[in-house]
Amino acid sequence: MGDLREYLAGKATGDLLPWESQAAAAQMFGLTVPEVEEAALNTGLLPARYQRNRRTFSIEDQLRFFRATVAVIGCGGLGGYIIEELARLGIGRIKAVDPDVFEEHNLNRQLLATMQTLGKPKAEAAAARVAEINPAVSVVALRERFSKENGVQLFEDVQIAVDALDSIRTRLELADICRQLSIPLVHGSIAGWYGQVVSQFPGETTLQTIYGRCVDGAGVEKELGNPSYTPAVVASLQVAEVCKILLGKGSPVRGAMLVVNLLDMEVSKFKIG
Repeated sequence: MGDLREYLAGKATGDLLPWESQAAAAQMFGLTVPEVEEAALNTGLLPARYQRNRRTFSIEDQLRFFRATVAVIGCGGLGGYIIEELARLGIGRIKAVDPDVFEEHNLNRQLLATMQTLGKPKAEAAAARVAEINPAVSVVALRERFSKENGVQLFEDVQIAVDALDSIRTRLELADICRQLSIPLVHGSIAGWYGQVVSQFPGETTLQTIYGRCVDGAGVEKELGNPSYTPAVVASLQVAEVCKILLGKGSPVRGAMLVVNLLDMEVSKFKIG
């Protein structure tokens, strides 16, 4: 490992490690790209693709991101953007959970939906996309439907779960599993011009309070539709919540609900409970 660190230090410009040197080190020392990334961060070197992060996050923060495992439940409208942003941020391991394949009606808003991915599993498309933009991120693609029966197994070694679902019943099951496992849950939902975000910590029941009396179904998004911009905005807010929770910084939307109205460009925050 000492030879590896010497090699990386010799290839760095200041404390920035170019991608070509990281990839070459993996081949030279018989390591994976993630193993080289962790060694670099442990040595105080920042992979150069994260250099625009550094005014916001320290190298120590970047290492914490790398060591995190985040589960994203749903790889469609919200989930595709969430996975993209987590990967570009440098979250080291992402569990992408979705049983579905891409259909033509997904093309208006789902980042991972292309003419080439129509008919292909969403979770597998997420893994392929991440491999293209950040090979240091490991994606576990799970083509299965989340449920209360498989939730405990799916969330093994997960630090945070992110809700990108479109079913109220499944969302409540997700909240129950996260509470059972003491995992923070970042919730997001969208409909038309509108979206909402909630972060629920272990022991809290914010989502149960919001949705407990709702009739099972997909909510108002079936009525209002989903244009291209709403999932991008809400997903970005969810990723910001993930960052704050992982780093213990800032003020997550806890015990409250953040409501986004893009039609009137209004953002409101309401206490829940």
